[in-house]
Amino acid sequence: MALSEDTVREQLKNVIDPELFVNIVDLGLVYEVNFEDIEESEDKKVLINMTMTSPACPAGPQLIGGAKQFVSQMEGVGDVEVKIVMDPPWSPDRMTEDARDQLGIF
Repeated sequence: MALSEDTVREQLKNVIDPELFVNIVDLGLVYEVNFEDIEESEDKKVLINMTMTSPACPAGPQLIGGAKQFVSQMEGVGDVEVKIVMDPPWSPDRMTEDARDQLGIF
């Protein structure tokens, strides 16, 4: 399967927020997925900009580690960089309908 933003986002659905029990993609935490070439390699560096539900989110390190772990297992990935951004701030409006259903938010 070719490396793309969609395939990376699908892989990131394996990262589950330990407090809410919903994946980080459906929660709307993943803002951007980009790629950079790696010198002298066919593999790509995956650059992920994501946020947390709050600046003091205790699960932050676990979510970052999970994102790096799952994406680095993908074919064609040579490196993964996860950057935490707080602008724009996260809000429940970023969640998918599936996440809203799981959390009982209507």
